[in-house]
Amino acid sequence: MQNPSAPTIVLASSSPYRRGLLERFLDSYEAVAPGVDESNDQELPPDELATYLARNKAEAIAINHRQSLIIGADQLAVLEDQVLGKPGDHQKAIEQLLAASGKAVKFLTAVCILDPIGRARYEHTDVTTVRFRQFDRRLAEAYLRHDEPYDCAGSFKLEGAGFVLFDSVTSDDPSALIGLPMIWVADRLLQLDYLLP
Repeated sequence: MQNPSAPTIVLASSSPYRRGLLERFLDSYEAVAPGVDESNDQELPPDELATYLARNKAEAIAINHRQSLIIGADQLAVLEDQVLGKPGDHQKAIEQLLAASGKAVKFLTAVCILDPIGRARYEHTDVTTVRFRQFDRRLAEAYLRHDEPYDCAGSFKLEGAGFVLFDSVTSDDPSALIGLPMIWVADRLLQLDYLLP
C-alpha cells in the first residue's frame, strides 16, 4: 500500500503494539526507540502532556532522520484527573485495576507526524472512554495472570482479554486504544502521498 517513491517512514517508538498496527498496512518502515524523558516536570494537564510527549518523541528521532517521515505517539490513561502510568509490576497493576473498578478511565492517544517534504508538523489526539464493570480482586488477579499487561497504561490489553473488565468502550477509532489512532494516521499519510490512493 505504500507509495514506493515516498521517503522512509520511521516510528518513534519501541512499542510492539504500535508496530503491529503499522504492519497491518505498511510494507516497510523503521522503528526507533526515542529514549525521551516521559516525566511531567512542567505539570501539564493530561491532554497537553500526551501531545507534548508525542511531539518530543518525534522530534528526538527527527534529529538523525531528517529525510524521513516520523510518527511519534504517546498514550495516557486518566482516572479522575490522575494519570495512570504503566504499572511495571503485579502489585501496582492490581492497585490500578481496583481503583478503576466501576469507573470510567479516559485514554488520550496523541500522535505527531513530522513530514520532511513540507517541513510540516501534524498532531492529533484521540479520546477513548473505557467504562469498567464493577469487579473484585479475584477477577483482577485472574486477568493479570492471563494477560500480564504490566507494560500497558491502565493495566490491561484490549488485544488480549481486557474486555472481561469492561462495561463499554467509546471511541471514534478503536485502534487508538491499542496505541495509535490509525484512521487519522492513514488519512494523513494518504493526504501526504505516502500511501497509494
